[in-house]
Amino acid sequence: METLSFEFPAGQPARGRALVGCVGSGDLEVLLEPGRAGTLAIQVITSVNGSEPRWAQLFQRLFAGQQLPALNIDIHDFGATPGVVRLRLEQALEEVAHD
Repeated sequence: METLSFEFPAGQPARGRALVGCVGSGDLEVLLEPGRAGTLAIQVITSVNGSEPRWAQLFQRLFAGQQLPALNIDIHDFGATPGVVRLRLEQALEEVAHD
C-alpha cells in the first residue's frame, strides 16, 4: 500500500461534501470535504505500488485550467482504471457543486 499526496491551487472552500464509489471489485471510493482556502489537497491510498506518475498525470489533465473550490479529497483505490478514477472524481465534484 502507498499513500500519495498532491496539491493544486483552488478558490474558496466548497460548502458541500460528497462520497461516491466503494472500495472493492476494481472500483474506488472518493470523499470530498471543504478544504483550506486556496488549496485543493488530494490524498490517495492505493494498493498499486509505483503509480504516483499515473495519478499525477490524471490530476493534471483533470484540473488544468479549472478554478475548483478548496477541497480535501481522499481517494481509497483498489486498482481502479484511470477511466473509473475520472468518472468517480467527476461524480463527486458534481455533487459538491450542487450543495
